[in-house]
Amino acid sequence: MSDKILITGNLGYVGPSVIKQLRRAQPDAVLVGFDTGYFAHCLTGAAAAPETLLDAQHYGDVRHLDRDFLAGFDGVVHLAAISNDPMGNQFETATTDINLHASVGLARHAAAAGVRNFVFASSCSVYGIAEGGPRREEDPLNPITAYAKSKIGTEEALAALDTEMTVTCLRFATACGMSDRLRLDLVLNDFVAGALTSGRITVLSDGSPWRPLIDVADMARAIDWAVHRDAANGGRFLIVNAGTNSANYQVRDLARSVAAAVPGTDVSINTEAPADSRSYQVDFARFMALAPDHQPAMSLDDSIAALVRGVREMGFADADFRSSNLIRLRVLQGHLDDGRLNANLEWAPAA
Repeated sequence: MSDKILITGNLGYVGPSVIKQLRRAQPDAVLVGFDTGYFAHCLTGAAAAPETLLDAQHYGDVRHLDRDFLAGFDGVVHLAAISNDPMGNQFETATTDINLHASVGLARHAAAAGVRNFVFASSCSVYGIAEGGPRREEDPLNPITAYAKSKIGTEEALAALDTEMTVTCLRFATACGMSDRLRLDLVLNDFVAGALTSGRITVLSDGSPWRPLIDVADMARAIDWAVHRDAANGGRFLIVNAGTNSANYQVRDLARSVAAAVPGTDVSINTEAPADSRSYQVDFARFMALAPDHQPAMSLDDSIAALVRGVREMGFADADFRSSNLIRLRVLQGHLDDGRLNANLEWAPAA
């Protein structure tokens, strides 16, 4: 019998890759999307909307998802979130409501409905300021943003659930790579956009901070593993860093790798910048041990090449890309400015 899997937040950056991976891995599965649609219109070079691979697409606010909606699902992949630090800082109340309270409510409804597997997209940003070597899952957390705090709060609440549902919290490395709904507000994607649109990469920090990276295609591979994970492999409740040890990079090395792939690119590093407090290396040994067949397959050069090819095929050439609609905060602000969203990031009634 085929699985029925719900993917929340599927109309964002990661969702298209998740849909493709799950459809490829389980052709007969019933895949259902649920998204509020903030970024539904932000397609970037896709020949067809990724949602055509779904069996159904529903639109709604995860804060108001009816518990009866979860009936009949075997798995839930929970991507829906206010998904980066600038948005989390500007919309802190909504971030807490969506990323924390709605996530916990969704998990409770899923458990009550008999869902077998619940996958929560968490983040390695929970480590924040982390000195002393790569962070393991049991190491102290040091969140410095509303986004990171919301992820920790959700993990803690999921751990406390009294349920037989298998719960997996994937602490993802920093996302990167080409997507049918590309974001440029991510470090590697930003560097590729700079190289292609202006021939210049501007590193806002001194280049020394550490970032672990994971391509969206490899995020999807990890999710495919987690949504089918047996509780005997890691326990009923599991927190695991999702990425690979070889993909811990300093920001300046990322810039240089992109410049090497786009000849003629100038790299500008702000050596006078104060130290960036968001710096952490991460240990991914647990993920390697538990999911040997779902390890990241995209190298840094692979991710860069896919981005270069994708951005060129889009014909995107806006040197002021940090003010474009490929920056998620700009999209939300546009909805607000035009009255489509209210300050709590809820859709305004149609006039």
